[in-house]
Amino acid sequence: MTQQPQRAVGTPMSRVDGRLKVTGHAAYAAEHPVDGVLHAVIVDSSVGKGRVTSIDDRAARAHPGVVAVISHLNAPRLPYRDAPNSNNLPGTRLRVFQDDQVRFFGQPVAVVVASTLEAAQHAARLVDVRYDAQPPSTDLNTVPAGEPGSYARGDADSALSTADVKLDLEYHMSRNHHNPMEPHATIAQWNGDRLTLWDKTQWVGGTQRDLAAVFGIPDDAVRVLSPFVGGAFGSGLRAWPHVTVAALAARQTGRPVKLVLTRRQLYFGTGFRPRYNYRLRVGATRDGRLTAMIHDIRAETSSYETFQEATLAPGQMLYSTPNVRQEYRTVPLDVNTPIWMRGPGYATASFPLECALDELAYAVGLDPIELRRRNEPERDESTGEPFSTRRLLECYTVGAREFGWRRRNPAPRSTREGDWLIGTGVATAVYHTARGAAQAYARVNADGTALVQSASSDMGPGTYTSMTQVAADALGLGTDTVRFELGDSMMPPTPPHGGSQTMASVGSAVQDACDKVRQQAITMAVNDPRSPLHGAAPGDVIVRDGRLVLRNDPTRGESYRALLTRNNRAQLETVGGYTPDQARRSMSAYGAVFAEVAVDARLGLVRLRRMLGVYDAGRIISPKLAESQAIGGMVGGIGSALLEHTVTDPRDGRIVNANLADYLVPVNADIPELRAIYLDGEDRATGPLGVKGLGEIVYVGVAPAIANAVFHATGRRVRNLPITAEALL
Repeated sequence: MTQQPQRAVGTPMSRVDGRLKVTGHAAYAAEHPVDGVLHAVIVDSSVGKGRVTSIDDRAARAHPGVVAVISHLNAPRLPYRDAPNSNNLPGTRLRVFQDDQVRFFGQPVAVVVASTLEAAQHAARLVDVRYDAQPPSTDLNTVPAGEPGSYARGDADSALSTADVKLDLEYHMSRNHHNPMEPHATIAQWNGDRLTLWDKTQWVGGTQRDLAAVFGIPDDAVRVLSPFVGGAFGSGLRAWPHVTVAALAARQTGRPVKLVLTRRQLYFGTGFRPRYNYRLRVGATRDGRLTAMIHDIRAETSSYETFQEATLAPGQMLYSTPNVRQEYRTVPLDVNTPIWMRGPGYATASFPLECALDELAYAVGLDPIELRRRNEPERDESTGEPFSTRRLLECYTVGAREFGWRRRNPAPRSTREGDWLIGTGVATAVYHTARGAAQAYARVNADGTALVQSASSDMGPGTYTSMTQVAADALGLGTDTVRFELGDSMMPPTPPHGGSQTMASVGSAVQDACDKVRQQAITMAVNDPRSPLHGAAPGDVIVRDGRLVLRNDPTRGESYRALLTRNNRAQLETVGGYTPDQARRSMSAYGAVFAEVAVDARLGLVRLRRMLGVYDAGRIISPKLAESQAIGGMVGGIGSALLEHTVTDPRDGRIVNANLADYLVPVNADIPELRAIYLDGEDRATGPLGVKGLGEIVYVGVAPAIANAVFHATGRRVRNLPITAEALL
């Protein structure tokens, strides 16, 4: 940990890239100016399963402006090597234009490349594709599941059979789509055997390795640039087929190619949070202490890859339960491959787990918070490890006080305002603290400014800003003299920008690099006979406002500018890094989410009236950004609870509501007062910054808190998401 004064970290700083964004000067993936760029439009399959029997592209090729039409009939065979250290999944990834097989509705079967977007769009409609179609399998309930992933401790079946109180519950969660504001887009340009991609991605390093593997070239022959990402929520965690299509089209035409997915294509051209069926059996004593839990989970995946996420984890460690058995089965369907979405696994599991705890509380006559308190574990029972920090009980206490929980009448359907039934609910949030190896480059210039670089991303949480704050404090500079750059695979490598790991990983690397540069300057000063700091102990020197000074005598010192200029140095620079330690600790962020709803007694309409989240997320680097993350996470959870679901036509696998008119997401009119409280503190076991991550935790627990409030308002349990008016009529 740096011994520097902490002036920037912990302050509510506005985004350093905010002006660029609001003035339209931030260049997103499709907006980079590239000379001579062609435009590509994908032709999507119109069947959900089968094979292509013919492609007639004569009319498309004859259309003015069309340069090429590429399909499996004329595309070169691509190597598609294995890509280690990427986010590829078990199975065989979709190999575009390599065979005639159709695996899901909307799969790319051809691409039209033209001099203008309009020409490419029109010509794509002229491509006549014929199929030998088969009925696709899209029903999670009728297709055999694969071999289960499992976990067990104790004897859950015996404990359940002898439990005083038993619950046997089934929950169903609909598919959710990320729907970021910026559509996925790629510009691809070849220079000989070297490929440059301007891409919407959450991991420039992963996309670099994926495309190198596809084309059989060295990793360093691919450069990926992604300085700005207009939202992603997990959808940018792997290189989807359109990235390969763009690169292939650019290589075949010898010109740079731009490919932008339409809003409709995002629903099958990129991943999604999969549908789940979740059966949960709970055993407890009459005073509410858990004795057994049995989890049986079915989740959709594609027929060609197996996607799984950490859905089992909360049921293993959130509450003290001596006997647990879990089985997680994926069901291969004729759909494109799912992917992680905000709060992956944990957000899904929190709905059945937290609703079941609420049901148990009513079954045994306990307040829902008191029931949770009675089942607070002393350590992580899935591993036996102690918790690094776990302030969940404090989250309950603070949340109950601030929300006014004790004022509620606990009886369901007991509070009414005219036609509106009023209810309150609570749920616990948890998300594990992820960390990964990262590096960063830091440089202090002779003019007193600094440059810091790392190949991270910023899809919205404010990476530019938070890293600037960390770097400024470590270097002893003002934030206005530090420039942080990211989004280039030529910069020092980082883990994916997801799983709430960026601050703990990249932030620690940034601090290490800046600490090292500062120490270089201090060493130079104390060894320089011309320096006012000559002969001082290095540990007694700090840097404040760009001046190296003695901690106990700030009048004795000099600036970076004076030191470097006198020593004829244009700059001091180094590369720093961070590697997670192997400390045996269970590390997670926690939270308590409170919701109040009003339900129209006659129409079944649900209106959220207020929501509060109290979080144990470690040290908060940037409070203004943290508040923004909380609001965004809560809004996403509200969508999952009340609005978002995908409708698939079983006849052909077509997504019926692949647009923002029919796939509903929350808008301003849906969102009431949202409030977040972060407990003051830090968790030094997680790394030098003491952070736990907060982008995911603020999504987890929102849906069950709303569902529990709906029950309290109406007396009716709804175990399907989203909660619709039909379920309450």
